[in-house]
Amino acid sequence: MRDILIGIDAGTSVIKSIAFDTLGRQIAAAALPNHYETLPGGGAEQDLARTWSDAATTLRQLADKVPNLANRTVAIAVTGQGDGTWLIDAKGEPVAKGWLWLDARAAAVVEEIRARPEDRLRFEKTGSGLAACQQGSQFVFMKRTMPAMLGKAATAFHCKDWLYFKLTGERATDPSEGTFTFGDFHTRDYSDEVLDVLGVADLRHLLPPIVDGTRHSTALSPAAADATGMLAGTPVVLGYVDVVCTALGAGLLDRQRKPGCSIIGSTGMHMRLAETPDDVQLNDAATGYTMAMPAPGVFAQMQSNMAATLNIDWVLGLASGILASQGISRSNGEMIALVDAWIAAAQPASLLYQPYVSEAGERGPFVDANARAGFVGISSRHGYADLVRAVFEGLAFAARDCYTAMGPLPREVRLTGGAARSPALRKILGAALGADIRTSAREEAGAAGAAMIAAVCVGLYPSMDACVGEWVTPLLGEAEPSDRNLAAIYDKMTPSYTLAHQALRPVWRAMASVQAN
Repeated sequence: MRDILIGIDAGTSVIKSIAFDTLGRQIAAAALPNHYETLPGGGAEQDLARTWSDAATTLRQLADKVPNLANRTVAIAVTGQGDGTWLIDAKGEPVAKGWLWLDARAAAVVEEIRARPEDRLRFEKTGSGLAACQQGSQFVFMKRTMPAMLGKAATAFHCKDWLYFKLTGERATDPSEGTFTFGDFHTRDYSDEVLDVLGVADLRHLLPPIVDGTRHSTALSPAAADATGMLAGTPVVLGYVDVVCTALGAGLLDRQRKPGCSIIGSTGMHMRLAETPDDVQLNDAATGYTMAMPAPGVFAQMQSNMAATLNIDWVLGLASGILASQGISRSNGEMIALVDAWIAAAQPASLLYQPYVSEAGERGPFVDANARAGFVGISSRHGYADLVRAVFEGLAFAARDCYTAMGPLPREVRLTGGAARSPALRKILGAALGADIRTSAREEAGAAGAAMIAAVCVGLYPSMDACVGEWVTPLLGEAEPSDRNLAAIYDKMTPSYTLAHQALRPVWRAMASVQAN
């Protein structure tokens, strides 16, 4: 009996394969740490062969946990980290290592293109602001600095596209990544006008066909079957990009309540649902993303702050580093267990923290590769607990900054990502947004979203809305109401947060200039 759907989620930190039954209940999971390297000059790259090997290994590990997995699998779906550039040649071999969304080498290219009047046309077509992490800006940088490498390439993938290719032999990408990078979100197809604005029309041949996983699948190849232990011929579905799949699994596709959805992981992604192209609200700053959802005519409009839990890791690392210098070892888990007590001991909004700790800078709701984290308002009375609270509040203010750029603040936010487990973060975020917070019992929303696309594709559900009704809605927890007293404090502090990052932009630029010389 075929009664299992598998979702592969190749994230920045972990590569996972998750087994679900056909009603959406998680059966088992297998995971391996992801591996990438950072390079001088802002590079971030990942080995394609190892990524495929690790993904295949997780499928084999999953089979060790689920009896007769290969024969029971209805379909396999794959999603993964977005943006970046993964080049292969005509024979299907990697031309170079994959460039990740963390790569900042194209930052100067982004500033140059965004300064041109015609970039507004590109923005209105894609619905997405230009950033250094995207394939379009990376193409321009490669053309200028690595033309020989581009000359060897036959196809440009993203992470999930590469894994789908290794599973099936088919070169393709999905509607979300295809259109927010090079396309027109109204048509869900590539746009020659966008390619012209970017100056990469000559690279059009590198773009793979766009296929919709809710309607298209390809058989698992014999070679992939040997590598994974699965059955050749098993339907394989190319999911949408990981943030779309995560939003789907976390509950964004709710046409009645129209909630916001925030993913607080390594990066922070904040989303609202647009039920038609006309519902998409584009801002004057030309930032954010508009991504097709796996439902006809529906979109996720997004703003993303580059670093989320990276800020938490940094501030906790300060304390663990000091302890380690004294011969005291504390794991990350032990440090996280202390967070709620530190936050409770600190006064709300007594100082500001700007959470731009990534060396790639910021991309939402403003784009500035020079943006850097910092505290504003420190005095001699502040201690470590105040710094920890300010970091958590900084993430909440950044989320509000992002939602404000997309329209009215949502009345309810579905929260997912590792940091969603923190009661303190949920309380602070809910107050900063003035919104009720709901989390899901779903542990692996990204893999679940991919598997949901496969479930619709193979006909287990007549529509994605029907699938959501069984896979998502029953797992949503009770709403945690916003703390009105805390919300009033954050409302007063919000303008100061915005003024601070606006005022510091010339300072960041000047510092970057000094450091470059």
